[in-house]
Amino acid sequence: MTAGLLAQYLVIALAVLSSAVVVMRKQFPNATRRLRIAIALPLLGEARPAWLRALARKIAPPGQSGGKDCGGCNGCG
Repeated sequence: MTAGLLAQYLVIALAVLSSAVVVMRKQFPNATRRLRIAIALPLLGEARPAWLRALARKIAPPGQSGGKDCGGCNGCG
């Protein structure tokens, strides 16, 4: 396999992966949120290095909040 062919395969793989991410975010937002939580939670342990915990915080989805009067219990939705 030549270097040019390998580069083409890598570009196509990146395009397909980014396409799949966009579709997941648009069509399945709840599943995407659960997947991000499932990936981030094991990385947030106290025994993990600081850089890994920082990466987990970036992966984790933002917290859901209601309006200005919401206490954050998610009981009204």
